[in-house]
Amino acid sequence: MQHPRNNAGTTLGLAITLALASAGAAAQDVSTLDAPDDSDSSTAFFEDDGRSGKLLLTGGVSQIEGAAGGGLTPWAVIGGYGTGDQIGANAYFTRVGVDDYSLDSFGALVGFHDRLELSFARQRFDTEDVGAALGLGRGFTIKQDIIGIKLKLAGDAVLQQDSRLPQISVGAQYKRNDQGGLVRAIGAQDDSGTDIYISATKLYLNQSLLLNGTLRFTEANQFGILGFGGDRHDGYSAQFEASAAYLLTRHLAIGAEYRTKPDNLGIAVEDDAWDAFVAWAPVKNVSLTLAYVDLGNIVIADNQRGFYASVQVGF
Repeated sequence: MQHPRNNAGTTLGLAITLALASAGAAAQDVSTLDAPDDSDSSTAFFEDDGRSGKLLLTGGVSQIEGAAGGGLTPWAVIGGYGTGDQIGANAYFTRVGVDDYSLDSFGALVGFHDRLELSFARQRFDTEDVGAALGLGRGFTIKQDIIGIKLKLAGDAVLQQDSRLPQISVGAQYKRNDQGGLVRAIGAQDDSGTDIYISATKLYLNQSLLLNGTLRFTEANQFGILGFGGDRHDGYSAQFEASAAYLLTRHLAIGAEYRTKPDNLGIAVEDDAWDAFVAWAPVKNVSLTLAYVDLGNIVIADNQRGFYASVQVGF
């Protein structure tokens, strides 16, 4: 029987083919909807500047793997400010600094007709002093490229306020690590893999509250930075991710996220990750996110806590 990992490229290829075909389907046309009245407190955090169809903060920020959502978790929303008859795009840079490591992530996405999202991200993980302790050299880095796709299946997180149905999207993230020899030496089975996920997102306007839940099927160790599969467990496992955001004003949101992760490697326990964030959009095309993040144990270093900062520009 062929191992699931051997089908990773085929899985992503089929997902892209399906998504491109579905993107041509009729999407809900929201271009004729009036912008919400700023005097209405339930929608006071929205702003429509007439240059792009979506409303302020409704596309999320850029997740560390490149998808639209929170910092740690993808949401069901399609990135960029394009609506059903428009194309939108975002580019981002994120820096995560914890006690013994740092991670830089940058990339871009394009959203087609509020239906299909394609993204690319590159990550650079710096081992700092831990690299020297492991005999790799201080500042030894691991790089990872991520190609993502997301397809909206049903619902609308913002516009369908009279429906209990959330916006639902499926996505895939193909990841390739540049240190195959190293990750295999610590017990990983491969240097590439594909995460498959389904997300549900709902914005409650009257409460200024956004909720998201994501179910991810993955083999990734530490988001893929330490490879895929392991000597303790090899194969896909289901992991849960959740986000909640409260919009204080039309420009400012606070929230928190939680992400479970598989524990595949015998070399060290892998803990879940969480963060608490504040996101600020001074204008529609720019957003800044700051967060306190806890990544737990990473290899020989416990309690990896620190700060996350991200800037996103888009239309």
